[in-house]
Amino acid sequence: MGVQGLTALVEWHGAFLTELRVRDTKLVIDGSSLYHCLCFASAADFRCGGDYGPFATAVSEFFGSLRRCQVAPFVVLDGGRGPGDRKLATLRERAADRLRAARGLSRGGPGTLVPLLTRETFVQALRRLGVPFVQCFAEADREIAGLANRWNCPVLSLDSDFCVFDLSGGYCPLSHFQWRNVCTEDGPRGSYVPARRFSVERFCGHFGALKKSLLPLFAVMSGNDYLGPAALEVFFSRVRLPRGGGAGRGPRHARLRSLLGWLAQFAEPAQALDGVLEHLKAHQRDEVRELLCVSMEDYTPSDANLEEFFRGGRYECEASRSTDIPRWMLDALAKGELAPFISNVLILRSTFLHAQVENMQRPSAHSTALPIRRVIYRLLLKASQSTKAASPSKQSNEPPVVCEFVRLQETIKKTLIQAASLPPGFYDDCFPLEKLMEVPTSCRRMLLLETLGVKMSVLESIPSHLQLPAAVTCFWIQSSEPQVKLHQLKALLLMVVSGELHRITNDPDPTALCAEKDSIAYNEFLKWKEKKLQSEDFDLDAAHSFCQWQCCLQMGLYLNQLLCTPLSEPDLSRLYSGTLVHRLCQELKSTPSLENLFSLSQKMTQLYQVLLDTVES
Repeated sequence: MGVQGLTALVEWHGAFLTELRVRDTKLVIDGSSLYHCLCFASAADFRCGGDYGPFATAVSEFFGSLRRCQVAPFVVLDGGRGPGDRKLATLRERAADRLRAARGLSRGGPGTLVPLLTRETFVQALRRLGVPFVQCFAEADREIAGLANRWNCPVLSLDSDFCVFDLSGGYCPLSHFQWRNVCTEDGPRGSYVPARRFSVERFCGHFGALKKSLLPLFAVMSGNDYLGPAALEVFFSRVRLPRGGGAGRGPRHARLRSLLGWLAQFAEPAQALDGVLEHLKAHQRDEVRELLCVSMEDYTPSDANLEEFFRGGRYECEASRSTDIPRWMLDALAKGELAPFISNVLILRSTFLHAQVENMQRPSAHSTALPIRRVIYRLLLKASQSTKAASPSKQSNEPPVVCEFVRLQETIKKTLIQAASLPPGFYDDCFPLEKLMEVPTSCRRMLLLETLGVKMSVLESIPSHLQLPAAVTCFWIQSSEPQVKLHQLKALLLMVVSGELHRITNDPDPTALCAEKDSIAYNEFLKWKEKKLQSEDFDLDAAHSFCQWQCCLQMGLYLNQLLCTPLSEPDLSRLYSGTLVHRLCQELKSTPSLENLFSLSQKMTQLYQVLLDTVES
């Protein structure tokens, strides 16, 4: 993220960072940077598809440290790709990078990979902890900068773009934010988080009194998420840049330092821009000028009033006003009640389906959830179908099409997917997008369950917060290719039961006390987890199957959210543990009696049996 090579340059030259004690302040947090950092710090094994419990614990501990220091956090999350879709090329590169990482992990190599449901788990954790957050309509950087300047407080992120914004409270890199090492000081001010803050004055002073106003031009010329360095190769091949000076870390550092030194001769951006254009051919200048000016505007703090959202729950920005998305959906997107997947499909008719650690010789794990996605596409796009059609004759005959970027073998391919018709007995007119929340709950629930191939009567014996995962599991069993093996299903259900046992023993409902046998069963389960595995072999076929389940769960969650949650949303931090389900699966193959792992708890034994009977039926 951010300006290519700038983070490494700032880290290498430590004098650009100054000590800061963070306490008694508001703090605007880049949510995407934070959940990536916490995910990588809490993960034990990136091959197994995510351990959302330890991740949620890390989120809770992070905000607990801020509370100790009287820091008021406000989390700002990226939204969709925005109407212009200007980062498409960058996103395709990142999808390819993610696929390479997944492929390496699947072959036993090192690497890191953000699990599929990390963002959803993060949003649930924020909501549970009562941390104020907003999901922007598109890229969040300008909104983050605008809010931080309004409050004159620091920005916490790991995005070098914030070295370029003019921030009155400064930018604190997450890599230097020591939230696990809170310090306590005698006196009234109390605890603080040791941190470091980027000093734009030191940075500019190091390069010959460079003007701060020239940093946006430096950023776009160096290459960022919107403009690659190749766009200005003609300039770099013709201009005589000053020597970078000093030691460095290769040619990229040398070019960055040289460019900064060259820009230092100019008093203002317009003068520097003319200096760039004079090295280009006449017929190129207007196009490059427009490209650079548009890209430089990305470093102007937004005038969207996020402060108003945190006061009253209403968020508006210029990009959202240019769309015809219903008001209730805009509000739900801002509150994180709908995922960016929804706005990307609605506005761009396009989405990225991220690769996981799966069997690369088989179709993408996302193909299992395709029938759910096609119903989502129908609900979202049926209203705009007529406006996109080329002629009246096509308006009623051609279903809407969505472009999916998805893994095919070991590459990312663009696939066009037609929206489905709604299941038999359901009609488009009964589910108008602009009034979807007004449709009776029973009708919305019926559409959700019909899509998943389950009757409500089958789910009635299951606790309400597990009904959606149970329905998704039924769908997974019916749709998976190859077929789900029995020991894989039992491992998954035992994992779900373990999450329930953890819930009732660690956060018991005050109206229903945890039985002593439940606590004994939980302690026995913990002892079993501590035993060393007989074999450390990684079962790639089982991993592929569990990836398919996560894909189905993700799309089940999105459809449930779009239909205004006719079923309760499950707590993902208690629902899925990749390392646990892989271990259960491995041991069940050789020790079928492990199915009785929770036999000391009658309540958990009954829950397991109800879940098994439901999905097998």
